[in-house]
Formats: sequence, C-alpha cells, structure tokens
Amino acid sequence: MADWGDWIGREQRAVDRLDPASAARWHATFDRGAPASAAMPQGIHFCLCTPEAPTAQLGPDGHPLREDRPASFLPPIPLPRRMWASSAIRFHRPIAVGASIERISRVISITPKSGNRGDMVFVEIDHETSADGEPAVSERQTAVYLEALAKDAKLSPPEPGEGRFDPTAWDSHRVLLPDERLLFRYSALTFNTHRIHYDAPYAQDIERYRGLVVHGPLTASLLLQLAAERFGENRLATFSFRGLSPAVANEPLHLVLRGTDDAIAIAAFADDGRQVTKASATLA
Repeated sequence: MADWGDWIGREQRAVDRLDPASAARWHATFDRGAPASAAMPQGIHFCLCTPEAPTAQLGPDGHPLREDRPASFLPPIPLPRRMWASSAIRFHRPIAVGASIERISRVISITPKSGNRGDMVFVEIDHETSADGEPAVSERQTAVYLEALAKDAKLSPPEPGEGRFDPTAWDSHRVLLPDERLLFRYSALTFNTHRIHYDAPYAQDIERYRGLVVHGPLTASLLLQLAAERFGENRLATFSFRGLSPAVANEPLHLVLRGTDDAIAIAAFADDGRQVTKASATLA
C-alpha cells in the first residue's frame, strides 16, 4: 500500500455549541427525563463537533471522501469499508448545556496489516474536546478500513444460536431492543450518514451485514448510562471500549457491568451470548 506518512500529525479543528435544543434531543433519544442540572451525562461528546462535509463530498457509504490533497484530514486509503474499532477516553469535567465546544483532532498513526479478513489499515486519531476553554474529554479513537466483500460472502454476524446470555456473573444488567427509530435518531444526533445504520439493502448487499448495524458509539453511550445508573452521573474518570462483533437492530442487546473503583468491567452481549462490545472503566 501507499506511504501515508504525510498524514501523520495532520490536525482538524471544529467548533460547536451545546445548545438546549440539542441537549433535549439527546435526552429524548434515550428516553430520559429532563436533567436535574446543566451538566450533561458522559457520552454527549460523541454528538458534538460532528462532520460538516457537503453532501456532494460524501462517498458511497456516506462517509466523507478521502482524497490525496493537502486539505484532506484522512489519507486516501483505497479500502472501502470503515469501522469504529475502539476508543480510549479520559473525562476531565462534565460538559454543560450552553457550553462553547472546540475539538482538535490529530492523526497519530496509520498502520497497514493483513489477516484473515484481508488487507486492513488502522488509523489512530486523538480528539481533544474543550468546553468553555477548559479540557473536557480526551479520546484516542481507532478506525479500521477493510477490503470489500464478495457479493456471496456470509452475512455477519451469524444467525442467533441456541445459547442464551447468562447475566448471573454481573452486578448490573439491562436489556433493550435497539430498533430503527433509535438508530435513526442517533445518526441524526451525530450527523452520521454511514448507510449501514439506516439503509438495510446497502447493509446486507454491499457490506454483508445481516441487518442494520447499531453504532459503536451508541452502544458505548448505553454502557455509560448503565455505569451512571450504578455509580451516579459523571463519575467515570476513564472509559475504554472495543467492538468485537456487530449488534443488529431489532435484536435484544444485554448491557452488563461488574466491579468498582479502578476495576470496572462493562460489556454488551447478544441474546445468544455472543459478545458485542468489551469495555472497562475507572471512577474519578
């Protein structure tokens, strides 16, 4: 593959404002009542400083085109499929309604690899989000680019098996059914036009998913809410998550948590026990 060393260190700056209407839509999306304070729950940063590429500059999958030009933040990796692989997050302070937001994103590494899934390229990006001039959230995001799949490739994930998820080893357990309405609203909150989240024929025929895919940050936000139910709002100092397998719309999603202080394990599982997301956290 090409040498993308010129993209290491490239920066992108975005500004936003967490206005009351956006905060209200976030709470409505998750069926939450009006907050008791101006401080928004952890996970709101995923919905701030969202992409602003014009519609004409979107690729077939809905992501902004990657081009070989100085103004392009991401390199022109020729692999067509893009996934949010993982994030490692540090929370510095809550983000309040009305805050002025600035995010500086920087490309940290670009690593080509080959494996069972063919050629892959991992891109690490650091996002530093400030609110009213003060550090709020630091995040290292890893995105992975993958080869196109054959039209007759097996659909992912596999059909549910005969097993059943057993929550007895976990301290907290919540189950929900993420449907098209939730996926649509979360795509709107994040201005995410990736078609795997709303275009079922595209998801199945092109990217070979068995159904609409639940966003990785949406699952992460639900896990953060589970932690807030257990420990209180804005109590986490760190939170890391990694996608292991796709979560599919209209199928039960089990959210679980165990541990305390600096050894908190959090996860999401499909109904048959297939693990979707692995996460960990520490308390402030």
